[in-house]
Amino acid sequence: MKIALIRRQFAATGGAELYLQRLVASLVAAGHDVHLYAENWEGAPAAVTLHRVNIKAPRALRPARFAEAVAQRMAPVNYDVIFSLERTVSQDVYRAGDGVHKVWLDQRRRYATWWRRPFVGMGAFHSNMMALEKRTFDPAVTRHIIVNSDMVRQEILREFAYPAERIHLVRNGVDVGRFKSGDRTLTRQRFGLAEDDFTLLFVGSGWERKGLHFLLRLMQRLEKTDPQVKLLVVGKGRLRGPAPANVILTGPMPQVENAFAAADLLTFLPIYEPSSNVVPEALAAGLPVITSGFNGAAEWLTEGVNGHILPVPEDTDALEKALRFWMARPQARPVLCEHPLDLETNVRETLRVLEQVAAEKRASIQPSPLG
Repeated sequence: MKIALIRRQFAATGGAELYLQRLVASLVAAGHDVHLYAENWEGAPAAVTLHRVNIKAPRALRPARFAEAVAQRMAPVNYDVIFSLERTVSQDVYRAGDGVHKVWLDQRRRYATWWRRPFVGMGAFHSNMMALEKRTFDPAVTRHIIVNSDMVRQEILREFAYPAERIHLVRNGVDVGRFKSGDRTLTRQRFGLAEDDFTLLFVGSGWERKGLHFLLRLMQRLEKTDPQVKLLVVGKGRLRGPAPANVILTGPMPQVENAFAAADLLTFLPIYEPSSNVVPEALAAGLPVITSGFNGAAEWLTEGVNGHILPVPEDTDALEKALRFWMARPQARPVLCEHPLDLETNVRETLRVLEQVAAEKRASIQPSPLG
């Protein structure tokens, strides 16, 4: 097959890009002719034909201008299937890895301070993004949609008139072997963790959206009563004030598997996450997870077996109760997960959708659910 992939900014370290690299490697290995359309790229996969899409526009207009430019560039070319990881208007299949922009704005508004709340979502960027998103989710534009959580599927059904049978759930996958290989002893020594310290882990950048401040409230509460509880924060962001003494800011860690090995529990309470990779990464490392109900990756969890789901991230009492549940059960680790965690399953299911769409186009039939 001749396959086009769309990703506006391709950087080799991004989560979506790592996913795309794995997919591309599988497509190339299977003998497909793969083309990548992007505005910029860094460390783009080998054996792929690259098409740079140059656009000049202010930030508010760049996503829409990119979508239009890609459509123009692709118009003369006959691809068997076009797969977009961006909100665009020329794809056969769209992977809604960023969720629904309107829902994200609703969540930002819900958790903004009272004086900021009226201004959330204002401005040309957000109005243009929602207009572009509406076009992307038009069933006449996009034949099929891939989502990485049922949460996002339900958001699409609620906000757009898109046929449910053409939305396909393909969960994220991770490099399971990598997250089983971290060095616990050396990493705990590096960060001054005692043998009996119960260590929570937070991984991510963009701390406001990912709910770090909810965890810090708990750490402030535990600082005197439970000094053996520590929190490792891996990633970049800004704090609203000084961190409590029981919080260790590591900065980014290229070998993040060591952070998972050093920890006893992943605590991740976002106000909106379509499906965070840190949850299956933690499960691959054998760590139980506490996350919020606004994280699509909560669907990986079985309550009390490999984690806890807090209906709202700001409930500090519920967070402490869940924490103490896992502190009292060290024998429960490593935990297991009933869903496949591996990247190979993710790639195989994605390819199944792409092959179905290519077959539909060859037969010139209307889009249909996968059999």
